Amino acid sequence: MSIEQLQKLSISEFAKIIKSRPRRAITKMSEDYKRLISKVEKYKDNPSKVIKTHIREAVILPAWVGMNFAVHNGKEFKQMTIAPEMVGHRLGEFAFSTKRVLHSAPGIRATRGSKFLAVK
Repeated sequence: MSIEQLQKLSISEFAKIIKSRPRRAITKMSEDYKRLISKVEKYKDNPSKVIKTHIREAVILPAWVGMNFAVHNGKEFKQMTIAPEMVGHRLGEFAFSTKRVLHSAPGIRATRGSKFLAVK
C-alpha cells in the first residue's frame, strides 16, 4: 500500500496488515505508548518539532511519517526523521544502544605478547 493509503487507516486497521509481533504490541498498548501517541497528535501541525521519548518499543505508525523524534539510547537522545520505510518497525531499531568496540594498541614499551602479562 502507498503511504497515503496507510495514513488514512485507523490504528486498529493498520494493525491488521502488519506482522504479528508489532500487531501484538499495538493491541496491548501501555499507558506510556498511548501518551506518546497523544503527544504526536498534539505536534502534528508542527512536524519540525522534535518529540523526545524513552519508549524504544513503540511501533512506528504511518501518521508519524515526516515527523522528528529523539529516541533515548541509554546515554543520549538520537534524533531521527521518520521515513516511509520505517513504518511497522520500532523506534529503538533506529537508535542503536551499543556501538562498535574499537580496541587500541598496547601501551608504551609493550609488545603484542606482553599485554596479557600481569603488571607485577
